[in-house]
Amino acid sequence: MEVLAPEKKTHEQNEDLQQYHQKPARCKKMLRNCCLIKRIFAWKSLSSKDTVEDEMEMATVRHRPEALELLEAQSKFTKKELQILYRGFKNECPSGVVNEETFKEIYSQFFPQGDSTTYAHFLFNAFDTDHNGSVSFEDFVMGLSILLRGTVQEKLNWAFNLYDINKDGYITKEEMLDIMKAIYDMMGKCTYPVLKEDAPRQHVETFFQKMDKNKDGVVTIDEFIESCQKDENIMRSMQLFENVI
Repeated sequence: MEVLAPEKKTHEQNEDLQQYHQKPARCKKMLRNCCLIKRIFAWKSLSSKDTVEDEMEMATVRHRPEALELLEAQSKFTKKELQILYRGFKNECPSGVVNEETFKEIYSQFFPQGDSTTYAHFLFNAFDTDHNGSVSFEDFVMGLSILLRGTVQEKLNWAFNLYDINKDGYITKEEMLDIMKAIYDMMGKCTYPVLKEDAPRQHVETFFQKMDKNKDGVVTIDEFIESCQKDENIMRSMQLFENVI
């Protein structure tokens, strides 16, 4: 599956993009910086007679997303933004769901200087909330809604879920190190100055010691959120993953 440059756009697509670019500057920047959003905007050209509603009907036998009105109420996206997202999502994934290989392909193209395979695996598992091996449009939208426009509390809850690899409700030092190493493997080589090989372990040792309040060897969600909110250094570190979504 290759990234396709946008072909000649229909009037509807041009209208969608015009409205997208009229959004507040901060939201535009967050959306433009999102790898998954960038990939979605590489959609194929639609027939002028196609509408989002038509596509949703065509997808009935495979996977039909909830009504846009319901998703609009549940997420922090407007209906117009959801239409744009769905059009790109559907063209990228005609079956209506994303599998792990697609995630890995997306990240390998945006971070060619590193190895993004492991991070894409962890990120896919965080988006796959029902753990069925695929990410639906609803899963995708709700995850992006939190990451791009959620409150600090919502983002930290999502981050905790990402770091809690085995989903047992606790983060171990090994889990935190696995995530941190995956991020460094993906983008560490392009940082300046170049990060030392043991940098992930040093960071984890520092942060885990601060987070594990009762020194029982695991970090609970309450410990995680409290530590992030009280320590600016940890908070800045937690923001790192926002730049690699």
